[in-house]
Amino acid sequence: MTDIEKKLQAQIDELEMKQAFQEQTIEELNDALTQQQFLIEKMQVQMRYLVGKVKSGQVSNIASESEETPPPHY
Repeated sequence: MTDIEKKLQAQIDELEMKQAFQEQTIEELNDALTQQQFLIEKMQVQMRYLVGKVKSGQVSNIASESEETPPPHY
């Protein structure tokens, strides 16, 4: 093998390693993106639920002051 062939082979080997690394990185990024999209959808459902509760006035299960019975010492 001549020097030129050795250099070309080294360049090809380096490009193949970079390409393999990029494929792995793309796969990891895709997995992260998929997980984030799932979490976003879950949070959107929770947000719609909370907005519905706020709009309907059901923010809490605690009664308002006017609905509370006075404590026994009054």
